[in-house]
Amino acid sequence: MNIPESMKKELGAWNNGEGIDLESWLGCAGNFSLAVGYTTIFCPKFIEFEDYILIGDEPIDEQGITAVRSFETQEGSTPFSVEWVLNHLHIADIQYRGCEDISADKLIILGNALKETYEARLAYFFPNKPCVVKFYIPEDPNELDEYQMSFWQKKHDQNNA
Repeated sequence: MNIPESMKKELGAWNNGEGIDLESWLGCAGNFSLAVGYTTIFCPKFIEFEDYILIGDEPIDEQGITAVRSFETQEGSTPFSVEWVLNHLHIADIQYRGCEDISADKLIILGNALKETYEARLAYFFPNKPCVVKFYIPEDPNELDEYQMSFWQKKHDQNNA
């Protein structure tokens, strides 16, 4: 993997200025608690609820059902819009609000990795229910809160409606 431009200086300072690769850096700076937490994002669980595929653990709880019903009753709601909203993730929300090292190049790498991961996991778990995974990059790269990823079933796609 190419090191994001915004990380090159930091990684280059390791080993008396010789630098360090990302995997080695993780072995020096990471921790297991964060690694376990990241599994919820990078290795998500999915549930089927009625005609939807949603991120979450089974069984769907009352709060989840209420969220589905709330989005279903909004004017102009479609199965596509319900799945898109309930499954979307703002990439910036992976970390805490105000995280000082957020940058567009990191969000793009993370968003693309998440897109590939979700595509593979959804195809594996739901081979007969093809899904579309979209990673949205804003026109203005400095709108860091607008980098988003979501998915929906192809049969619910706006273009198929």
